[in-house]
Amino acid sequence: MSDSEKQAAVAAPPAPKSEPRKRPANTKPKPQKPWAVIVDNDDFHTYEYVVELLQKVCNHDFPAAFKLTKQIDTEGEAVVWSGVLEVAELKRDQIRGFGTDFYASKPVKFPLGVRIEQMP
Repeated sequence: MSDSEKQAAVAAPPAPKSEPRKRPANTKPKPQKPWAVIVDNDDFHTYEYVVELLQKVCNHDFPAAFKLTKQIDTEGEAVVWSGVLEVAELKRDQIRGFGTDFYASKPVKFPLGVRIEQMP
């Protein structure tokens, strides 16, 4: 690089900075609708497995986990957790990856049915 090129590079004005987008003062961001983690019933996973899963993944105490497990069994599904999308996706993935149900007479190696849906 020649001396004149160095001087031109040093003398060049800095690139203009873009202004951050401003929100009108009278508006607030819309709150995100919560997402539900829904566990489906099946005839393979045991109550013990589902209760343990709900305690470890969703942080429910035993009575709440048992009540949700019973709801899953009798109604076919239950909302086991609700909140922001990113955490709902994490909970869904943790439930899917919880592991084998060794409480069953023949170990159940496939995951419990679970999905996420946006709440109304």
